[in-house]
Amino acid sequence: MLMLNKTNWTPASFILNGVPGLEDMHLWISFPFCSMYAVAMVGNCGLLYLIHLEDSLHRPMYYFLAMLSLTDIVMCSSTIPKALSIFWCHLKEIGFDECLVQMFFVHTFTGMESGVLMLMALDRYVAICYPLRYSTILTNPVIAKVGLATFFRGVFLIIPFTFLTKRLPYCRGNIIPHTYCDHMSVAKLSCGNIKVNVIYGLMVALLIGGFDILCITVSYTMILRAVVSLSSADARQKAFSTCTAHLCAIVFSYSPAFFCFFFNRFGSHTIPPSCHIIVANIYLLLPPTMNPIVYVVKTKQIRDCVIRIFSGSKKIKSYST
Repeated sequence: MLMLNKTNWTPASFILNGVPGLEDMHLWISFPFCSMYAVAMVGNCGLLYLIHLEDSLHRPMYYFLAMLSLTDIVMCSSTIPKALSIFWCHLKEIGFDECLVQMFFVHTFTGMESGVLMLMALDRYVAICYPLRYSTILTNPVIAKVGLATFFRGVFLIIPFTFLTKRLPYCRGNIIPHTYCDHMSVAKLSCGNIKVNVIYGLMVALLIGGFDILCITVSYTMILRAVVSLSSADARQKAFSTCTAHLCAIVFSYSPAFFCFFFNRFGSHTIPPSCHIIVANIYLLLPPTMNPIVYVVKTKQIRDCVIRIFSGSKKIKSYST
């Protein structure tokens, strides 16, 4: 039941409707969601534990990977438990303030994900282009500062979303055709002027996504130049192989992000809403699920540590990454 504050037309709660048009399939949709979430939690918690446990992984690259794992845990945990409660128990109601909190966490940590991927690109640039100065450039204080800067960048840019959304009058109902509270999905329920929300959303996307993609592109351009200039084919292969896992993480993160961004702006009349909702959830689930798997498979030092733990070996040969 829609309850409105008569003064500013603020609903007491919203109804998250899940995947519109596929309500009969909610139970089946929940199985891959639940499986991916379980893999994501086990994989990322395992990576954090491994990095904490192994002295050989106390290096800049793995500290950034720990940031990525922590970000992934928060990012998917802010939405998937609620989505599963919708699919399994039909618990669709979410309080207005609770919705704003969820929206803040989703957008802050998706921005954090992008920022950490950018930092990891810079890490690979320093490691390959300035190998002798790697440990002196990326010291622990520097890593902590850039990590905090990336986090607070997201916080300060996303906080206005909550105020811009809260000020709107909501007189078009309280049913959100989504599994979580997304900024534009909530704003579209308003009968007020959401032009400021749209413009600010585009500005944040450019300031976070645009800036990070630019830095990643420049970093890999410089890395490619440095790798090509190496005389030995083995050296070129070894240098570029250290970037494989990170490139996979970029693809997993940015591919669904681009789809969601362009759908919200240009494709809402041509692409079924159910397709958008599923991809939006994949955007929050795919990177946390795949990143630990890719880094274990593609990074020899992590793989060796995992093998040593499961085999019970006391020693294992250490390889540089």
